[in-house]
Amino acid sequence: MRKGIVTLAALALLASGGLTACGDKDDKGGGTTTPTAKKAKIGVILPDSASSVRWETADRKYLEAAFKAAGVDSDIQNAQGNKASFQTIADQMITGGVTVLMIVNLDSGTGKAVLDKARAQGIGTIDYDRLTLNGGADYYVSFDNVAVGTLQGEGLVKCLTDKGAKKPVIAELHGSPTDNNATLFKQGYESILNPKYDAGEYVKGPQDAVPDWNNTQAGTIFEQQMTQAKNKIDGVLAANDGLGNAAISVLKRNKLNGKVPVTGQDATVQGLQNILAGDQCMTVYKAIKQEADGAAELAVALATGKTPSGLTAVKDTESGKDVQSKLLKPVAIYKDNVKDVVTDGFVTKADLCTGAFAELCTKAGIS
Repeated sequence: MRKGIVTLAALALLASGGLTACGDKDDKGGGTTTPTAKKAKIGVILPDSASSVRWETADRKYLEAAFKAAGVDSDIQNAQGNKASFQTIADQMITGGVTVLMIVNLDSGTGKAVLDKARAQGIGTIDYDRLTLNGGADYYVSFDNVAVGTLQGEGLVKCLTDKGAKKPVIAELHGSPTDNNATLFKQGYESILNPKYDAGEYVKGPQDAVPDWNNTQAGTIFEQQMTQAKNKIDGVLAANDGLGNAAISVLKRNKLNGKVPVTGQDATVQGLQNILAGDQCMTVYKAIKQEADGAAELAVALATGKTPSGLTAVKDTESGKDVQSKLLKPVAIYKDNVKDVVTDGFVTKADLCTGAFAELCTKAGIS
């Protein structure tokens, strides 16, 4: 799974190169000072800890480890969903001397403002996980998010087929309308579902976006969807595990959990437990360590004046420009391969197999 990612030892070698500053004239105007290395420092702004636990339990941990192994100072902070805090943190990092700023934007407008400020100060910029539309970041590191959505659509079809569903009514809980990733996920899963709707094989039910990926609001929205459909919903395309769990909570109150397939994404402990319990159909595993290592590689390269290789071009649909990118491959997770997420070290058996889930883990081959 680490193919194509520079080893941490190589990152350390990159970090040791430093950035050489242009020589400045001395006070008497006689020549220049000796060139000095500008110390690399990476600033990272994470978006929140409410929409998904991954940002604090996975991304922070892996990024910190990668920067430490590379011998590069870092400052990782979380905006906790607050746009004003996001901008304040960015200002502090810029004045604090970061040489590269990596962000997970809350929306493209706020993200662009921050990237513009950083660029004006000669600071390298990276969009992490989410592309900032018209942001002009130097690099973008993420998973192939259209592929993520495609796996979700294929997963829902598989689970409905396994249940022998006939003309199922499908509800869709899309991600935040301000998150470009949500647009890409939708593009992927609707490429699978729309042909089914058009052919009359599936019935398009209620469809709603969930502002800011808010799980509490997702529960309210899904209750409204159930009312609108008179409880006749046969499948739920939920864009991540948090939204999926919100739908499952409503289904439980209506004694429909396990009968209605629900998708997800992020392979969270909660999502995996829902899969083991039979309440969630599938999730999508994105190996966050790969993403963090890939982003760290690019950040260190930027900070030390190196030129990364092996990248692909992703078109910014708003600016029309290509962004040099590293895109990773997602994996669909069902009950029969939940163990792969544990084996990969993304979640631990201790966290996953607690209480009533211990027996379910044993049945799923998790040891």
